[in-house]
Amino acid sequence: MKRCIVALLLTVFTLAGHSVNAQDSLNVNDTEVIDSSAAEVSVEEMIGDEDMAELAEMAATEIGMHQQLKNKFIEGNPRFMSLVAFALILGLALCIERIIYLTRSEINTKKLLSDIEKKVEMGDIEGAKTICRNTRGPVASVCYQGLMHINEPAEDIERSIVSYGTVLTSRLERGCTWIKLCIAIAPSLGFLGTVIGMVMAFDHIQTEGDISPTIVAEGMKVALITTIFGIIVALILQVFYNFVNSRIDRLTIQMEEGAINLMDIFSKVKVKSEK
Repeated sequence: MKRCIVALLLTVFTLAGHSVNAQDSLNVNDTEVIDSSAAEVSVEEMIGDEDMAELAEMAATEIGMHQQLKNKFIEGNPRFMSLVAFALILGLALCIERIIYLTRSEINTKKLLSDIEKKVEMGDIEGAKTICRNTRGPVASVCYQGLMHINEPAEDIERSIVSYGTVLTSRLERGCTWIKLCIAIAPSLGFLGTVIGMVMAFDHIQTEGDISPTIVAEGMKVALITTIFGIIVALILQVFYNFVNSRIDRLTIQMEEGAINLMDIFSKVKVKSEK
């Protein structure tokens, strides 16, 4: 996790550094387009004028979108836009980590309970515990907790399983608080940029002594761009957060079903032993 945070910080600082030299990069891109014109002549002869025109239009559209996004990032004041980008990168890193963890925690619950039932019916409690230890995920952990108290009354077994299930649920939700923080802080940073942009606009008005659109436009542009990017970041992270929550709910339901089926297995075995 520490390596991920360090990598994210390096990415944000790199973005901030690139934004300072943005004008130079634009000039370099223009030079590259001019230098590549000689190679386009030979390609046109091989492909054809119509196909070449379509390819050039597609390439210009892709480069234009990328360049526009880069320009808007720079125009929105790199200091505040870097904070918004950091919130996006950090939130996405946490979401991806949770998705990988939750995906790896899902197992075939029916097969696990079937194997446990066979071992318990044979009286091989240690074998059933070994199966749970060798199986990843919270469902196996809940079953192992129940097997540890198999000789106790049903009420004590259920109480132990419920308590341990609460601990496992908190482990599944680890990191979700930070994701919600990133969702909340991204638009807040955008609104902060809005306020600062308005202050810049009024400062220019005070300095120039005029309220012409040209003077106000720069501050208003910063205000609107930072707000837009902040809201977009919050929307993206909200989608990922809802997906993570759906995985957590699914695993919680699997734990509850596993606990209920495990109690049924214990009841059947006790009834058979009494007969």
